[in-house]
Amino acid sequence: MVKLTINDQTVSVPEGTTIMDAARKIGIDIPHLCYWKGINDIGACRVCLVELEGMDKLITACNTPAEEGMVLYTNSPRVRAARKTNVQLILSDHDEKCATCVRSGNCTLQSLANDLGVLELPYEMIAERNRWDKTFPLIREASKCVKCMRCIQICDKVQGLNVWNVTGSGYRTTVDVSGNVSIREQDCSLCGQCITHCPVGALRERNDVDKVFDAIADPDIVTMIQVAPAVRTAWGESIGLSHEESTTGKMVSALRQVGFDYIFDTVYSADLTIMEEGSEFVERFGNRDAHKWPMFTSCCPAWLRFVRARHPELIPNLSTAKSPQQMFGAMSKTYIAHKLGIDPDKVFSVSIMPCVSKKFECDVEQVNDAGHGKDVDVVLTTRELSRMIRSDRIKAEALEEAEFDDIFGEGSGAGVIFGTSGGVMEAALRSAYFLITGKNPEPDTFKSVRSDKRWRAYTFEIEGATINIAIVSGLKNTEELINAVEKGEANYDFVEVMACPGGCSGGGGQPIHEREELGDRRGKILYGIDRASDIRFSHENPAVLLSYAEFLKEPLSERSHQLLHTELSQWDIK
Repeated sequence: MVKLTINDQTVSVPEGTTIMDAARKIGIDIPHLCYWKGINDIGACRVCLVELEGMDKLITACNTPAEEGMVLYTNSPRVRAARKTNVQLILSDHDEKCATCVRSGNCTLQSLANDLGVLELPYEMIAERNRWDKTFPLIREASKCVKCMRCIQICDKVQGLNVWNVTGSGYRTTVDVSGNVSIREQDCSLCGQCITHCPVGALRERNDVDKVFDAIADPDIVTMIQVAPAVRTAWGESIGLSHEESTTGKMVSALRQVGFDYIFDTVYSADLTIMEEGSEFVERFGNRDAHKWPMFTSCCPAWLRFVRARHPELIPNLSTAKSPQQMFGAMSKTYIAHKLGIDPDKVFSVSIMPCVSKKFECDVEQVNDAGHGKDVDVVLTTRELSRMIRSDRIKAEALEEAEFDDIFGEGSGAGVIFGTSGGVMEAALRSAYFLITGKNPEPDTFKSVRSDKRWRAYTFEIEGATINIAIVSGLKNTEELINAVEKGEANYDFVEVMACPGGCSGGGGQPIHEREELGDRRGKILYGIDRASDIRFSHENPAVLLSYAEFLKEPLSERSHQLLHTELSQWDIK
């Protein structure tokens, strides 16, 4: 332990603790911009400067260890002046059009400037020019970049993709795509983690809200929306609702007020995915010599982009099942439209996803098989849903409970947990057990797979068969798992991969909270919904059973293969 004094308060902390963490222990919050614990502690912004008694230069609190006998001041005249000057300098290289910025009201730089009383700039503004393909799902606004390097660090340390790097020198120093190529030429997975870790509006998803509002306003169009499992854990965070208040029913109520004609639950097609993917695994497991192992899940398009770009040799290992989003899209313009008596050419299919890569996925020509344009016309992130609700001035506190529309608003608890790391595997194991034995296990038989550990492995015995499974989230962890498999250090039959740490609950399209990782907390909400569900097995979802009885016939049937399966090797991922 070391003892030091901060603003006349004495504190003892373990050796190696940073000044910032030592100050926080006694309730002193040192302002900062670039810092994110465990990810970015390079002191680039110089906002966290503090004064050390006896030293001429100010020091950064985020990466300077506390030492015995230090006497520090976080609010001395020198510190106040330096901090304000540094924020003014950052603003001189920043597009200050806050009214048209997606992060207005949720911007760390904006808050800092207000807190420090920065009301005018003594410096000439030299913001960088924007040069970006605005049709790409991920948008970079160069004029808003504050060179904090968080995007570089999250992409390198957590995802291992190295998409971003520092370029230029002097005042021309900036962040750009690595390798001096366009973003379309880089191996970007579109996981969106750089967006959720950016402190300002320099990174965002492509805004598709206006396309949806136009469709809602067109009397000749029938708008049909699906909502992903993970969205229900986070949709209320940006409109002032607590997790307890932001129920699924209130979310449906908000969507009705926005004006959608039909509101359905992606949990229906998550259950459909389990039927197809689970049946595929059982079929492969019974015919091992004809297939490559392990079999990997295929519902995360960021993971699929990663495979195509970096491990094309693993394409035969992937399940051919489409993601729940695309399965729902295919069904919406075939069976669902028929069941509701709607001309499928009039259906405008929208999905709300916790994900940026889903915007890419719906545009892939090879997953649009229903024959009526794109199977999913537009994908909105959870953040875009929140903006729609705020745009229509819907009062969150006045929302009442409402139900999804009949039949295709039905889902199981197994489908709900798709939104968290390990949920797809647990749901698949529940139904695989049934497909192998003809009887249900206890719903929580496989709950041991629930963990916040990013790479974990388990072995289960089902009817004398040993099944080795693994669950991994985060693409750097995924790379390590792949290397272990290829070296023979790990042996698995079935592997669930989610590109975002913690799974879809921590997806790149979820609401942004400065220096908070909420994926695991949101995932626990999904497990709570599962526990309270009347139906906890995908193969018992009445809507899924009806879909097979009236339309698909059976899992892996010819029609199922046509509408619900795809081959990644044929995808155009640019």
